[in-house]
Amino acid sequence: MIVRRRAVPAVLAAAALLLTAGCSSDDGGTSSADGSASPSRSAPGSSARPGQGAEETPPAKGSVKVVRTVAEGLDSPWGLAPLPGGGLLVSSRDDGTIVRVDDKTGRKTEVGEVPGVSAAGEGGLLGIALSPEFASDRMLYAYFTSDGDNRIVRMIYDDKKPAGEQLAAPDTVFRGIPKGFVHNGGRIEFGPDKMLYVGTGESGETGLSQDKDSAGGKILRLTPEGEPAPGNPFPDSPVYSYGHRNVQGLAWDAKQRLFASEFGQDTWDELNAIKPGDNYGWPEAEGRSDDSGFHNPVDQWTTAEASPSGIAYAEGSIWMAGLRGKRLWRIPLNGTEASARPQAFLEGEYGRLRTVVPAGGDRLWLVTSNTDGRGDPKDGDDRILELRVT
Repeated sequence: MIVRRRAVPAVLAAAALLLTAGCSSDDGGTSSADGSASPSRSAPGSSARPGQGAEETPPAKGSVKVVRTVAEGLDSPWGLAPLPGGGLLVSSRDDGTIVRVDDKTGRKTEVGEVPGVSAAGEGGLLGIALSPEFASDRMLYAYFTSDGDNRIVRMIYDDKKPAGEQLAAPDTVFRGIPKGFVHNGGRIEFGPDKMLYVGTGESGETGLSQDKDSAGGKILRLTPEGEPAPGNPFPDSPVYSYGHRNVQGLAWDAKQRLFASEFGQDTWDELNAIKPGDNYGWPEAEGRSDDSGFHNPVDQWTTAEASPSGIAYAEGSIWMAGLRGKRLWRIPLNGTEASARPQAFLEGEYGRLRTVVPAGGDRLWLVTSNTDGRGDPKDGDDRILELRVT
């Protein structure tokens, strides 16, 4: 059963709805011998709009250059939120703390600890996101595992206060997301429509993914106050799409179409183009399926070469961080299809890769994940890298 906070007076400005038909295991690749995934066929329920003209596609081959190491010595980093005017907020999964990183000098300052975090397994303090009205309301949103569930809170962030005391008491906006030792989801992002999108996991209970009354194994779409967003596909429900195993990455392309990455089990990890109300198949389907009732992925990888986490859109491509795969994937797009074979970069160079975030233009922030208990930490781990990509 989905549990959410009852409606409260709005702190944030009401957002205009921009939805269109196209608004769119960590223990776990490619299907070809050269280490590149085969391009996907067109998926059912493509989020491209009818009548949409041909789109400019990026080059088949791209590049990645590590410009610099921005910061080192981070403990179990998970979420990253760039601040207007400079600086990066980073969540620590295991410590339950948020630090601010000066993106020029790498200096780290503890912002504060999020109360109520219960870190175990893949749970803890996970994704963070700034309010779309951050300049005026100073609200920071966080997804975390508590003693009884996964939930979303928001806190006023006041950088004028002393270090370690800059977060106000949290206000819970959504609760009742199933928790488990694994598959806690955790990625949150505000979309172009100023609604909050939430990637959840099925907590190891596979049946939850197909249960539209459960928040597990879903992408949720909420107002900033935690209510079902206007225009959602199911009446009075926060559910935006279902049939997911463990959603780890959310990103929008230049035409405001939503993409998501998720862990497979033993066979296929996925990058999906998200269409409101569609069923993405788990647990009946892992990867591509011949069942027309399921929305097929844009592409798929073996779990050894991906185990995807965060994704970002830049320079016409989706960039997907790999945990077990220890590499950054580039998936060039033509609409909601891969326009060429995905390419792998940085393979094994920085270990497990957790989060990738646009840094403007052809730049990305990339966060490693070697201190999470499953990596092999080296001196300096974990770190934030600045990349230039094409």
